[in-house]
Amino acid sequence: MPPAIRRAILPVGGLGTRFLPATKAMPKEMLPVVDKPLIQYAVEEARAAGIEQIVFVTGRGKTAIEDHFDDSFELRETLRSRGKAAELEAMTEMVGRPGEIAYVRQQEPLGLGHAVWCARHLAGDEPVAILLADDLVLADTPCLKQMMEAYQETGGNLVAVTDVPREQTGRYGILDIGKDDGRLVSVNGLVEKPSPDKAPSTLSIIGRYILQPEIFGHLDMKERGAGGEIQLTDAMARMIGSMPFHGLRFEGQRFDCGDKVGFIEASIAFALARDDLGPDVRERLRSYMA
Repeated sequence: MPPAIRRAILPVGGLGTRFLPATKAMPKEMLPVVDKPLIQYAVEEARAAGIEQIVFVTGRGKTAIEDHFDDSFELRETLRSRGKAAELEAMTEMVGRPGEIAYVRQQEPLGLGHAVWCARHLAGDEPVAILLADDLVLADTPCLKQMMEAYQETGGNLVAVTDVPREQTGRYGILDIGKDDGRLVSVNGLVEKPSPDKAPSTLSIIGRYILQPEIFGHLDMKERGAGGEIQLTDAMARMIGSMPFHGLRFEGQRFDCGDKVGFIEASIAFALARDDLGPDVRERLRSYMA
């Protein structure tokens, strides 16, 4: 049986420039999809998968994230005094147990690989899960939980994957695949943001990873890749052949919330999926389409 995954790393140090001016004074991870910020969906997904400790890799201007997952005595007492039981329960569930959430600072924006490397001491000599809040997945079984179940079969490194249009391969890490049973694919290679004519496939990594602790040794080399940044994909590629490496075609719909249209689509889809909001939202959308 492969070693258990107890910790998750959530890199949240990005500037969110594509969402300016909304992100001038608010972290992009705090942008709400319906009534919860993006980062809360990621934390809930990690907890549903059995993660025991969450490590945020933050940057300047991200204190709102820390406040969001901290207790607020004043708000708690106000909700209690006003008899708002549902709101009080939602807020209480959001706050982690003491020691469950930790924070490290990424002083320079040197790429995703560098952000993950910043959490190396808290990760220890154990495999870790990595979740990117920009990738939001609507699924009956949370995406990371699906990966945990697949990891029991495969061990090694595992990434969540989905097919993208060939003209979009330059936006993602793309797999060079071997054996493919329709659910799990063996990974022969990884290419970060290849042009469509050089992409080995259209199977893209989304922001969900289970990686063995050897990843930190490769990231420690601090080699620059695409865009002059330290790429996580490059470090993962150097591990191929030394241990099992698979991609999982997860069940569910993925939304790229780093993109404005993807963010709006996610807001609509998550609202429609809710019993309390779906019928009214569907009716409103019909009126706009008319």
